[in-house]
Amino acid sequence: MLENKTEILRGTLDMLILKTLSLAPMHGLGISRRIEQITDGVFQVKPGSLFPSLHRMEQEGWIRGKWGESENNRRAKYYEITSAGSARLGEEKQGWSRLVLTIGKVLEAS
Repeated sequence: MLENKTEILRGTLDMLILKTLSLAPMHGLGISRRIEQITDGVFQVKPGSLFPSLHRMEQEGWIRGKWGESENNRRAKYYEITSAGSARLGEEKQGWSRLVLTIGKVLEAS
């Protein structure tokens, strides 16, 4: 029996964050909300997973952050994808497509 919520596979969070930021720069909470919205609530990214990932991805040069003001007039760090991040997103998408095809083959085998 499947539950309504699904844990994000290790490594998949980077791809989801990069894809989200490829649509528009966002602050952390906005990224989390957008992923939840796009996945119809299946994936909920908790701050304990999101912010360490954002920090690591910023160190890798895949995203860059700038401090600004949120829609609630609070200080927030806004992230945007870099060209290195776009390249990484392309690699992640190719790997994910291969994985999905491979799992599909196994499930369809008779």
